[in-house]
Amino acid sequence: MRKFIIDTDTASDDAVAIAMALRWPDVEVLAITVVAGNVPLEQGTINARYTVELCGAQTPVYAGCAKPMLRDLVTATWYHGPDGMGDMNYPAPTTPLASGHAVDALIDLIKANAGEVTLVTLGPLTNLATALLRAPEIAGMVSRCVMMGGAACHVGNVTPAAEYNIWVDPEAARIVFRSGLPLEMAGWETALGEANLSRADIDAVYGLGTPLATFAIDCNIHALRSSTEWLGDPGLILNDPVAMAIALDSSIVTRQGRYRVDVETQGELTRGMTVVDQRAVVGSQVGFTEAWAVRQPNVLVHHAVDAAGWKRVLMGCLV
Repeated sequence: MRKFIIDTDTASDDAVAIAMALRWPDVEVLAITVVAGNVPLEQGTINARYTVELCGAQTPVYAGCAKPMLRDLVTATWYHGPDGMGDMNYPAPTTPLASGHAVDALIDLIKANAGEVTLVTLGPLTNLATALLRAPEIAGMVSRCVMMGGAACHVGNVTPAAEYNIWVDPEAARIVFRSGLPLEMAGWETALGEANLSRADIDAVYGLGTPLATFAIDCNIHALRSSTEWLGDPGLILNDPVAMAIALDSSIVTRQGRYRVDVETQGELTRGMTVVDQRAVVGSQVGFTEAWAVRQPNVLVHHAVDAAGWKRVLMGCLV
């Protein structure tokens, strides 16, 4: 069994991604750690626990950081709905939160399972950055770190330059990108174009006729309206499930590359931009030794996925 830890700001697409991992046959989800982002922290923990219960699992859910490291929290309830789950009025979960803080859980679980953990991040990186500041050695103990975040040389979804998860806490993101983690970046563009769920795809998911399939679309109804009416996309954008599909089955990736990537924290117009050095030009103005240090790739960037392949992964988890 592969061992996963999911760090999430649980709203509608996060919930689908969590369900995918919980349903995947050779994956054991050790814990779900929740961070403030799409919704305030308390709501995120409610949404995560409800999803775990819907899947019939007993995965512990830990509450983490309630705000970014240096900035005020800006939620995305305008996109996902006030409760983050399309305002479907799901019942409150009955399972209590796991005792302890999410940051401590991350450190302890990674150390206890050194070399075996796939870490999947679906929200702002505040929890993970805090864990790395406290215990930087865990960066070398993670097998894979698949991150839904950023926009690799692509327009953003919260500003023209930035994707939401990175924009919310760019200081945390910079810590993570510079930490030495085996980082894989699934930017928001991986879920665009043919990877969108079209009306036919949505009908096919409903057609599965399972409670989990119905949940996967219903909780994203508000997001569907935001995708089509505000962002002008042809269907439902499911960023977090696409990233989770890559973590579960990396064979769906059709284009990727290893690059030096950093995060802009100071730019007036570019806060949270993931700057991807695709042509290795950084450091070209300095000597060889200095340039070598700043040009070494630190991130495997996933640019695109096979749309049919990722949708097969999704559908297979919802039956």
